[in-house]
Amino acid sequence: MSLASAASIFANLDRERYEPVPLRIGRDGRWSLAERPPLLESAAETIEQARLDQTRGHRAAREVHFVAHPGDETLLTIARGETGRSGDEHRGETGRSGDEHRGETGRSGDEHRGDAIVNGLGLDVIFPIVHGPYGEDGTLQGLLELANVPYVGSGVLAAAAGMDKAVMKELFAARGLPIVRHEVVLRRTWRADRADTTTRLATALRFPLFVKPANLGSSVGISRAADADALPAALDVAAEFDRKIVVEEAVTPCREIECAVLGNDDPEASVPGEVITSREFYDYEAKYLDDRSTTTVPASLDPDQTAMVRRMAVDAFRAIDGAGMARVDFLLGRDDGRLFLNEINTHPGFTTISMFAKMWQASGVEYGIVLDRLIALALERHADKQQTRTSVPGAIGGAGSDR
Repeated sequence: MSLASAASIFANLDRERYEPVPLRIGRDGRWSLAERPPLLESAAETIEQARLDQTRGHRAAREVHFVAHPGDETLLTIARGETGRSGDEHRGETGRSGDEHRGETGRSGDEHRGDAIVNGLGLDVIFPIVHGPYGEDGTLQGLLELANVPYVGSGVLAAAAGMDKAVMKELFAARGLPIVRHEVVLRRTWRADRADTTTRLATALRFPLFVKPANLGSSVGISRAADADALPAALDVAAEFDRKIVVEEAVTPCREIECAVLGNDDPEASVPGEVITSREFYDYEAKYLDDRSTTTVPASLDPDQTAMVRRMAVDAFRAIDGAGMARVDFLLGRDDGRLFLNEINTHPGFTTISMFAKMWQASGVEYGIVLDRLIALALERHADKQQTRTSVPGAIGGAGSDR
């Protein structure tokens, strides 16, 4: 998914305005300058080739320096050795890590291997189109904050909250937004007393229930429990993916409505869209493996419903202190017309045929313009951040510095 999104961005950036530089983060965590930009028609092949390259040790990773714009000093260096060799293999007979082999320059001891070294890679802005854990949960955003490099999308707080369904619901509730009744169960609690946990959930909530890992995307680990007998298996599945489990009442029957948001302090909402799933709910298979699921943009809603969805999407964005972009998902009861805020995704799928892009296109904003706006929003937010003091000169114990 990340490769497909990156390929769409590369294909649609205006080359008269931007000079894109492809940075690749491998499954083993190695950072490198990609030998070629991601291509839409070969995203799947790229994944397989990367796996083969890693196995065979064909591709040499490169040392990547992040340089703050417009300064010329290196703020962060990510140095790795040859791809295909693990960190343990780099340690040699002494068992020392690569960091312990570094000389006075701070450069890796692997320099003599002939890896292509990139010195002073000046980047105006990073587009961190990395989906899933460590890419959209605030971890990568924190790294970019430390480097003081402008980047597209939400900051650490919003990214983390947007990934954690339990925290997200707390923030929505605090803002008075309508959410379904739910309970949060810790994996440790579930495994320590399965019978009591099952009884408590069955008493507090009305079946059917959806059981979800709190921190994951693409509907991975989500199950529908029709009754108390199905609940333990659903909890077991969710517990494989997170230490926190969200158990919530289903809205049945329901329509799945989505809305895209763009902006920083003054966000705007697109026209809503609707996902019509071919399965019992919009699970992983329905999203990526079953082509019978369809989408409708704009969604067939009356003017009042449309206005409510757009207003709540902006409210949800502000509730987590979002920035840049988000896709907000809703559940609309077919029988009673009640609208519930389901979740917010600060790092939505970003191909030209993803719902985020399609909803903005239906709103009159083409994909290339969306890219322009997101980059401008990233630079705007970064410039605003530079006005914030991070220390008090002369304060006791103050080791920080003003940026």
